[in-house]
Amino acid sequence: MALFEPFPNYIWNLSVAIAMENGGRIGEIVDMIAPLKAKAQSGADAGTADFMAEWVKMADKLVDLAEEDLALGREYSAGTKLKRATIYYLTGERMQAHGSAGREQTYAKALDSFQRGTKFSGDPLTRVEIPYEGKTIVGLFHRADVEGPAPCVVYCNGLDSMKEMLWLGGFPEALAKRGIHTLCVDQPGTGEALRLQGLNATPYSENWASKWVDWLETRGEVDPKRIGMTGISLGGHFAPRAVAYEPRFASGAAWGANHNWREVQDKRMAREGENPVPHYWGHVYWVFGAKDHEDFLAKSNDMNLNGHLDRIKVPFLVTHGATDRQISVDYAHQSYAQLVNSPRRELKIFTAREGGVEHVGADNMSYGNDYIADWFADTLGGHAKG
Repeated sequence: MALFEPFPNYIWNLSVAIAMENGGRIGEIVDMIAPLKAKAQSGADAGTADFMAEWVKMADKLVDLAEEDLALGREYSAGTKLKRATIYYLTGERMQAHGSAGREQTYAKALDSFQRGTKFSGDPLTRVEIPYEGKTIVGLFHRADVEGPAPCVVYCNGLDSMKEMLWLGGFPEALAKRGIHTLCVDQPGTGEALRLQGLNATPYSENWASKWVDWLETRGEVDPKRIGMTGISLGGHFAPRAVAYEPRFASGAAWGANHNWREVQDKRMAREGENPVPHYWGHVYWVFGAKDHEDFLAKSNDMNLNGHLDRIKVPFLVTHGATDRQISVDYAHQSYAQLVNSPRRELKIFTAREGGVEHVGADNMSYGNDYIADWFADTLGGHAKG
């Protein structure tokens, strides 16, 4: 199984693949990328404004079509279009350099279309805001259709994803079928926390993850003894770190091992491995609130799980794509090897036989969705069949 690669560079192709896996439609995507193919010849950083313009144009059209549906009282149809507009807005926005013209407006459109789209679709989703360090962090609580207190999984972003993308990717739906609630969060350094609150990333993910556990413990529909955590991409640092230092988590998983992300930065400076977004160094400076490269390296120095994973004393799953072009599969083996005190540890490498071989399953996320959802069903007391 291979990544869909209409462009000559990995970063643009990755964005297209993410959009497809988050609900984009191939006909619309073909229309958006057709006028961009010549622009892509100049490299990943050039032409990103043109990229956003095409994706915003399609999203705007879908919003207009949704308004026509609403005028006829067709809320379900409108909701479908608005959710699809959301992923197109977000795909265009995440390709931009920090401070680029139109980026803030595009992000605002994405938040609005997502809120309206999920409302009109009748999705079992609640926006949650909690205080954190004098500001606010936001999550999306997806309620499973179950009786009584049930398990819940906290699901966090990577370096450049957003909670809406986490939800649109289908993992909360997969968990809900198994009787498990999901809380998709914009942690510091991502989504609203970064863009609207100015909260920068921290290696010490237990600081914000514990706040979400506090909130979940107040919810009658959540069993406080059956809370798990996972994260995608750079969440492969944040989730294991949080589970190591927050003893209330009962199970954990990493969707893509990021065992030593600080070391990955050294490799990227040596031009080893692919970057996830254009204008990469500017992006990570923004995420970590760094003024320059030296400051960034200092602030990201503890993005390293060595010496921490032996603290995990609950079941933990590490997954990785066999041919991940961003993060070496070697890091998955390192994380697994260091889970020495987990009573049930598992390593799952997705291979060409099944798919999901690219970074966090960009070629096919369905295998990761199902495998990790089954893991939580097994370890938190959900169910894997009807």
